[in-house]
Amino acid sequence: SYVDVRRRELKFQVDDWFFLKVSPMKGVMRFGKKGKLSSSYVGPYKILKRVGKVAYELELPTEIATVHLVFHILLLKKCVGDPASIVPLESVAVKDSLTYEEVPVEILDRQVWRLRNEEVASVKVLWRS
Repeated sequence: SYVDVRRRELKFQVDDWFFLKVSPMKGVMRFGKKGKLSSSYVGPYKILKRVGKVAYELELPTEIATVHLVFHILLLKKCVGDPASIVPLESVAVKDSLTYEEVPVEILDRQVWRLRNEEVASVKVLWRS
């Protein structure tokens, strides 16, 4: 059969430390950076208990406690090493509505691009979140 032969069973232990995969589409801002340079994982967080075959409950801080505490196994990445040695970047800004706001600070640059028969204005803005 054409099953993924290299697939391995993922089982985690309670009290292990894991990173949680986040996405700005879900309302979690990733340390003020946008695009591919922003970090994909936050944490580390400790597993409290196993819920079902592929779900785990994490011990989350109060800043993001509005998010559901149970996560699928594919959203977790094992923390290798001592969790105390990891330096926290910034706190994750999550509102009750699971959104975040960005406020424009100043306009850094303006350009006008010529595209076929049209002129397209481009503005580079410094944002504050």
